[in-house]
Formats: sequence, structure tokens, C-alpha cells
Amino acid sequence: MRTSLILLVMAALAVISCGRGVQDPVFSGRSPEIFPDYRNVTVPATIAPLDFVLDGTERLAVTLTGEKGGILHVEGTAARFPRKAWRKILSGNKGAAIKVEICALEHGQWLSYIPFNLHVSEDAIDYGLVYRLILPSYEGMGKLGIYQRELSSYRQQELVSTEEVNGCINCHSFNRGDPKDMSLHVRGSHGATLLRHGGSGLEAFTTKTDSTISSCVYPYWHPSGNYVAYSTNTTRQGFYQRAENVLEVFDYASDVVVYDIRRNRLLSSPLLKGDGAWETFPAFSPDGKTLYFCSAAPRSIPEELGEVRYNLCSIAFDPEEGTFADTVDTLVLAAPADYSVSFPRPSYDGRFLMYTVSSFGNFLIWHNDSDLRLLELESGRTLPLDEANSPAAADSYHSWSSNSRWFVFGSRREDQTHTRAYLCHIDADGVPGKPFLLPQRNPREWYNTHLLSFNIPEFVTEPVRFDSHKAWRKLRSHKREQFGYQPW
Repeated sequence: MRTSLILLVMAALAVISCGRGVQDPVFSGRSPEIFPDYRNVTVPATIAPLDFVLDGTERLAVTLTGEKGGILHVEGTAARFPRKAWRKILSGNKGAAIKVEICALEHGQWLSYIPFNLHVSEDAIDYGLVYRLILPSYEGMGKLGIYQRELSSYRQQELVSTEEVNGCINCHSFNRGDPKDMSLHVRGSHGATLLRHGGSGLEAFTTKTDSTISSCVYPYWHPSGNYVAYSTNTTRQGFYQRAENVLEVFDYASDVVVYDIRRNRLLSSPLLKGDGAWETFPAFSPDGKTLYFCSAAPRSIPEELGEVRYNLCSIAFDPEEGTFADTVDTLVLAAPADYSVSFPRPSYDGRFLMYTVSSFGNFLIWHNDSDLRLLELESGRTLPLDEANSPAAADSYHSWSSNSRWFVFGSRREDQTHTRAYLCHIDADGVPGKPFLLPQRNPREWYNTHLLSFNIPEFVTEPVRFDSHKAWRKLRSHKREQFGYQPW
């Protein structure tokens, strides 16, 4: 009897909130299966409208009611929220919840659904994201490019693509999201590393030296802006004929180096360079005194590829002298746990380090078992981030916001093929909220027609200013500065 009364009350509330166009709605007793799934997510107050659809319905009536006040009602074939009204109700409900009530017309009958909440965080988010859009198969380059996206709107801007620059464009990196310090790599006949330091113009560099095994890739800026950590890798790519995973990328050799911008010299150490280990994916700590990286014992490739396990390691770095300590610390010993560590990224408040794990290897974007983990640096405790990970799809390539309260990552959870960008709030104790898909206007249509993968999404604190025509002229000129090398 009590349950029936509760259902009647909920149905009556749904009638009140569904709007004038809704007639005699029947309470479905179900939660609405909307796309994207924005139910009970935590969002920043400046995020673009979270438009959504409810498949199989003819019309929607949606009402948002703020806990601190404000009502927004929309009706149509999908939930499309006016930007000004959306921003007003979100900004007025920071630190509170917005109740979302939905009625839908299905086969001539209006149905109401169990309401859900949007939680509006008081934590700000950065201006936008920069990511590479690339064919998901990686078999052919096709058109690929680097794009920036304003998070408060749906505005996406192409920075540079293969239509302008003849060569594969990759490895974009910024100093804690500040685009005044930028590194971008171009492969091919006009290949070079484009470097901008302190807002100066782009300079083209040849980063391969007689003492390194390849050009410099996988960049990470020192917080001072005076150094960039890179790895140098002998990398190969292969495709499985019959396997759970489709693609494999692996190294035959790799080392870690640090480029000293002021003195034009590459720095390294016997502990970061040599035949005794494969080192890759470097990242500086927020205070600039520690360099994190992944390290694995060499294996015979491809025969022993499934046995490759990378540990999470660190080495002390002196930014005044440009020197390394004489010992390496192992923070996560992967082999006994039967997994491999990749892509370490410390939070900028110095409390956590997020990394990706999989059963083997280091290029984990195509490993369906890859998940995110969180290391609490002071205690050494690892948190599983179950709330953020998907059960059977690749979750990887993460980046922190400048205030360390949001992270973005790539996930294949929608269709197992295309990597999409997901945003997630994380509180001061390292507890994540529910991730949400990067919002788009007409999201079902957008994601069904834009069939490129989001690769390495990075937060930026302001718009990136990049003149692709000037960059292409500089690349075509073949005039390059040469990275110097300082033996240890």
C-alpha cells in the first residue's frame, strides 16, 4: 500500500513538471535511458548545455529545477537547452543539485520517468580541450588534425591538419595547460618538432641526435618552462587477425631524455638511457624536482610481447643544475600484480598521480582491459577509480585540469571502436564522480557522423593561437635548429 502511494505521488509530481503540451502522462516507473548518459553526473557551472535524446520517443518535455532556485523547461524531439538560460540556472546552483524531470511521447502516449539530478560543482574547469582527431583504425593516416574545443560552448576549431601540413601530426603538449609553452611533433618528409617557449614564435627543431635512438616524442613540460621531458622510441605497429584487441603498438627500445631549452642540450642519465631497460612516458612533478616514467625489462619482440610489464618509477631531478640523482625509485611494481603501467600524469596539487594499467605493454588505448588507477603519492596507496572506468572497454590517455579537480580521458565505452572524450570531477580526497561524454549539440547525430577518435585530450587554460600556414612554411623551408646533446 505504501509503495503504491509513493508511485502515485511521483506520478503526480511528474504531471506538474511536464509542461502544458503534455496530456495525461502515465508514470513508467523507469529511469530514462538517455544519450549521452548524463544522469547524476557532476558538472562545472560553465559547461556547455548537456543536450540529450531519448531514443524511440516522438517528443520530449524536460524540466530543470534548481535546488537554489531557477526553472528551465524545454520541449521538442530532443532536449536542447538555450545556452543563456542553461548558464543562468547552473551558475545559480553552484554547490547544489538541479533536478531533471522528463516526460516522453511514445506511440501516442505520454510517459513520465524517475527524475535524476545534475550536481553543479563549485570547482571551476579550464577554458577548453586540445585533442587530435584521427581515424580509429590507424591503418591509414587519412585526414587527421589537432583541434581545440571551448568547454562553455560547442565551438571546435581546427588548429592544424594534414590538409595544411604534409605529415603525421602528433604529440601536442602544453605546460600545465598554458599554451604559451607548446610542443608539437610532425613526422614525414617535412618532419620536425615545433616548439614555442614563453609565448614566443614557433621554432622548428631536429631532435634526433647521434646519441639518441629516434626523434623526441611523448613530451611533458617542466613547471618552470625551461625543460621538456621526452622519450625516444623504436616503435612498431601490428594488427591482430584473431584477438580481443585489434591493434598493437610496441617498442623495441626506448630511453628518456630532458631537453634544456635555455642551453639547447639534451640531458640524460645511465639510469634513463641504455640497453638494460626500456624507459618511456616521462612526466615532471608539480615542483619540478621529480621525473616520473615507466620502465620495463627488455623482451624478445614480438614473441614475448605478452610478457612485457612496465613499472612506474621516479628519479630526482635538480632543475638548477639540470642533473639527475643516482638512484631510481619504483613506485608501482607491476610484474607481481600481473599488469603493466602506462602514461603517468601527476595532479598539479602534488597529491596524486593517475596512470593506466593493462595486462601487458605500454600503448594501452587499444587494450580493452585498460583502466585508470590513482596513486596517492604521500601514502603510496593506490585507488582503483571504479566509478570512472568502464567494465570492458579501453580507458586511457588522461589529463588533469589546472586546479586538479577535473580530469579528461579517452574511452571506447560507447562502441568499442571510437575513442571519445569524457570529463570527470574528482574531489580533494581523490574520489571521482560519474564521467560524462563531451557535450555536443544534437549529440546522437554528431557522434554517429563524426567517426574520428579523440586522441590525447589535454586541458588548456586559454585559447591556443596557432598559425598553421606559418607553421607549414617553416616546415617546408627545411631550416631546423638541432637539439644538442650532453653526455652524462
